[in-house]
Amino acid sequence: MGGTAILKRILILLLMLLFPSVLLAGQFTVTKVHDGDTIGVGGRGIELTVRLAGIDAPETPKGQRDAGQPYSQQAKRYLTDLVLNKSITVDRYGFDPDNRMLGVVYVGTKNVNLEMVKAGFAEVSQGQTPKGFDLGPYRQAEKKAREEGKGMWSLGNKYVSPQDYKKRDKRR
Repeated sequence: MGGTAILKRILILLLMLLFPSVLLAGQFTVTKVHDGDTIGVGGRGIELTVRLAGIDAPETPKGQRDAGQPYSQQAKRYLTDLVLNKSITVDRYGFDPDNRMLGVVYVGTKNVNLEMVKAGFAEVSQGQTPKGFDLGPYRQAEKKAREEGKGMWSLGNKYVSPQDYKKRDKRR
């Protein structure tokens, strides 16, 4: 982690400790959708990247030669429709290794992370689950989306999980 990233994390943690109301849920507006599971948010002069906890969406293109995974663009568009320029609340679960805040995002009472899984545009994350995070509802939603062939699950046996796609991509 670079010096700037460390300073950013320290500043965010200090703000959370000294002024918890600054980072309270409900005070963010989504300013950017990076892909199907990562958003940029702003509020009270703070800009953060939030990685939707507990889910993994198809990988988006990493350059002109990379088409990305099937359904990556649909996942990004769906998430954009759900959150862009909207006021959100975030239940925080710490930070990931890329210095992104891990969180469950809500628009009103709608759990956006869960909506992505229900629509077939994200799977339950196969990585480490944040402490205190309940994957139960996500697993149920994924099972139902798979059974109904929603979104990426329409690919059947041709579906490749984002985690496997990233591993395969690193070998190239």
